[in-house]
Amino acid sequence: MQWCNQERFDIRLEWGPTAISYAARDVQCIVIVDVMSFSTCVSLAVDKGAQVYPYPWKDASALEYANSIGAQAASFGRISDAAGFSLSPASIQKITEGEKLVLPSPNGSAISFLARDRGAGVTVFSGCFRNLTQTAMACRDFERILVIPCGERWPDGTLRPAIEDYTAAGGIIAAIGRDRCSPEAKGAVAAWQQLHLVSLRECSSALELQQRGFPDDVDLCLDLDGAKRVCQLQGDFYASVSGRG
Repeated sequence: MQWCNQERFDIRLEWGPTAISYAARDVQCIVIVDVMSFSTCVSLAVDKGAQVYPYPWKDASALEYANSIGAQAASFGRISDAAGFSLSPASIQKITEGEKLVLPSPNGSAISFLARDRGAGVTVFSGCFRNLTQTAMACRDFERILVIPCGERWPDGTLRPAIEDYTAAGGIIAAIGRDRCSPEAKGAVAAWQQLHLVSLRECSSALELQQRGFPDDVDLCLDLDGAKRVCQLQGDFYASVSGRG
């Protein structure tokens, strides 16, 4: 399916897990963008010096995996107990240096697994608004880059394109500063240039979090360039990489 691989362009963009199958051929770098909330949780954790192990399944196997590597598993929902972590970015703020966290997620984590399995030679970053510029600066070392807005899921399990992921992806692409971008990538840049972060407080994902009682999560997810570190997948876990000034 050569018509969908965007191989003529240095910077490519495609949605969700199937992007790995159809648009990742010959790329040197993959950026996974899941703003609300996987990528924001990863950024908050690695900024504190923690390691985040993405895990694609929300079931007992996540707990078994965490035990096998001496890590703590985040709760499967957004609510955690007072001492635990979840996909709520607010819960990640109390993580400490050196902690190991298994973070189950059907979007960001699952795509991280697929990207990792592309094999040696592909560098994988987790990007969001709070590490937008730092991620873009790290990407400048690579010639061919695929940016993947993860999107969310409808109740029937199908992909729901998420405007916050698309906009953050466009911001990263714009900050990389390349001319040879696919039309898909250019469309995301246009979204970044036209939308203001304040307007994203009324997007579907943000409204869902607010209605579920997590307004602080929305604030953390829309915090532009608040991070000091780049989040790079190093084997099985995301860890901090010093940003570049």
